[in-house]
Amino acid sequence: MRNRTATSQDTEDLGGRLARARPAAGESLAVLYLSGELGAGKTTFARGFLRALGVTEEVRSPTYTLIELYPAGALTAVHVDLYRVRDAAELDALGLREWARGGHLWLIEWPERGGSRLPPADLTLTFSVSDAGHDIEVSAGSPLGKSCSAPPSAAPRSCVPSSCPPATMARSSPWI
Repeated sequence: MRNRTATSQDTEDLGGRLARARPAAGESLAVLYLSGELGAGKTTFARGFLRALGVTEEVRSPTYTLIELYPAGALTAVHVDLYRVRDAAELDALGLREWARGGHLWLIEWPERGGSRLPPADLTLTFSVSDAGHDIEVSAGSPLGKSCSAPPSAAPRSCVPSSCPPATMARSSPWI
């Protein structure tokens, strides 16, 4: 599904729409990859996504901290930025495994730097800049991702993992 956003607010709004189609808390780990060039809207999208989950605190880019955690009701959102990671082996020192379980939702910027050490994505969003604004391609990587990324008229109000296979680390992840 291709989306074009003309403003930062449009990008935040897209994040909010996808957040409302998230998995139910506590049932599975959900993973979103946010790929694209610098300034393409990845953190802006994440801000809208997290706001829709009920996060009221400031949503910062984790470029320097690498990880920001946000409590969102029964869910914990883990916002990760791997831009400064030089080698995928550095991920072991970040302690990401601590949040690799149900009730956690990961938003991973620059996932290509994590290699095979990251869990597979339920949704991959690829951001690019055009003269008209930002182009954001959304592609599903799991049955859960497919049901959550369906066009708004076809998507369920809430993508509940009990109605589609859970997104777990078991999908060929080296984390097991």
